[in-house]
Amino acid sequence: MALITFDEAKNYLRVDTSADDSLIGVLLSSACRLCADVARLTDEQWAVVDGDSDSDEEQELYSTDELAHIREIIKVAILYSIGYLYEHREEADHHDLTITLRSLLFAIREGVW
Repeated sequence: MALITFDEAKNYLRVDTSADDSLIGVLLSSACRLCADVARLTDEQWAVVDGDSDSDEEQELYSTDELAHIREIIKVAILYSIGYLYEHREEADHHDLTITLRSLLFAIREGVW
């Protein structure tokens, strides 16, 4: 299970053709990594949040409610990131994007959750 599937990302971007499929795939991967980095998640924590770990790891790191809340926050951040990167692929201001992501991911980033 991935937080955001390729089809969800493509639908969010409102892209109907397959012309940008490879670009969208790269941007999705980049957005996920960027959000994990800005949120200061370790690879182990990211695997749990992204759904790539077993349930024992999930229970060790987060409660069920906590994990659901973190996933919703991260989903919003990933969708924002991929939208920004797709629309501004020629002139993206990565500093501005990172500052916005820090605001979106503040609770996770600062360990409030």
